[in-house]
Amino acid sequence: MIKKGFTLIEVVVSLAIFSVILLAILSFYFWINYASSKTKAEREVVESARRAVDIISKEIRSAKSIYSPTTSAGQLSLETTSYLPSQETDSYIDFFLCGERICFKKESQDPVAITSDSVRITSLVFTQLSTNGKSSVKIDLTAGYTDNSGVSSTLNISSAASLRAY
Repeated sequence: MIKKGFTLIEVVVSLAIFSVILLAILSFYFWINYASSKTKAEREVVESARRAVDIISKEIRSAKSIYSPTTSAGQLSLETTSYLPSQETDSYIDFFLCGERICFKKESQDPVAITSDSVRITSLVFTQLSTNGKSSVKIDLTAGYTDNSGVSSTLNISSAASLRAY
């Protein structure tokens, strides 16, 4: 007489094989999810920091001069012919940290944040340079991002821009 069915050993081995396969699939899924979150964090930091440096560099290049009385390591003040109030020939703009974001302030206006609200700027340093009588500014910043799951990314950027002589 032939008995149909599975033995206890066959069932246990089948469950063990199924468990190993399921564990491998879940591990791969969580790794892919972590890699995606890490890539998103890095992209967010790079894009926000790059955009801020681009805006600051553009304003430096088009500035008339560096306004020394209010420029320090933590704040850059520029004299410019852009954003002129009516009946004025010069205007002043500032870049500085406001909380954990970089802010851009036009003369007599409220500051506007130019970095993403999800990116923290932990350091912003402006250094005035002079080469052959030409003024330049070196920009050093450190940006970071941490999401709700604890994935984080940090980036240090250094750039320089020269005032154009008109």
